[in-house]
Amino acid sequence: MAFQFDTETQLTEQSPGEWSLTLSDQWNIGDNPNGGYLLAPLLRGLSTLSPHNDPLSVTAHYLRPGSGNASALAHGSLVRSGRNISTLRGSLEQAEKTRVEVLAAFGTLGAGSDQAPQVSIPAPEIPGPDQCRSRSGLEQGVELAIQNRIEMRIHPDQAEAGAAEKAETSGWIRFLDGRQPDPLGLVLFADAFPPPIFGLLGKIGWVPTIELTVHIRRLPAPGWVQGEFVTEDLHDGRMIESGRLWDSTGALVAQSRQLAMLLTPEG
Repeated sequence: MAFQFDTETQLTEQSPGEWSLTLSDQWNIGDNPNGGYLLAPLLRGLSTLSPHNDPLSVTAHYLRPGSGNASALAHGSLVRSGRNISTLRGSLEQAEKTRVEVLAAFGTLGAGSDQAPQVSIPAPEIPGPDQCRSRSGLEQGVELAIQNRIEMRIHPDQAEAGAAEKAETSGWIRFLDGRQPDPLGLVLFADAFPPPIFGLLGKIGWVPTIELTVHIRRLPAPGWVQGEFVTEDLHDGRMIESGRLWDSTGALVAQSRQLAMLLTPEG
């Protein structure tokens, strides 16, 4: 079965380290593709240049918004390859302008020793997916085409605009067509939840990312992925958001941190 995420992040190699693709508009937040979606095809390309398959750390700088339903070029190069880690650099270009610059470390998830020390953050207890509410574009104040591709359930205490006591979003996420989570899916999920500031301030529309870092910690088990995202610092129209993702077994599978802009109606 061909899943939508895989089909809509496909690449065609033009030359070593350069690929063409067409970005779908079905992953849009408002008029622009989700930032995690923009990373997926680029990381696919970079993985072909690396002896290691799994993204461990991805840092992306968003120079300009991307465009859905439009062609793009992805560029990549291997910076260094070691025994356990490969470092790669890449960029995504549309209309002859760079949209995203990425530096990523690739490795092999699950290759460590079971005897090594383990430290992890347990998943918090929240209502299950059936008790949580679907994400609402109307409440957020922006159209959410991405809801055609992913299913998301938000904690009922945080789903209503401006009703939360702090800037926090938690809930559940999965692909709508039954595709199971994997490292690329986790990068997408880390940037797909409603901005935590939404529950505190109400309708905020699109919150563009300036910089996003995602650390993939484990291969996720099949099923729903649980997320928790918090904004504790908003200043001069820019905010810092921290996030965590757990798989269906309760294992911590990814952590993220991003700097984003809060666009007011006047801004």
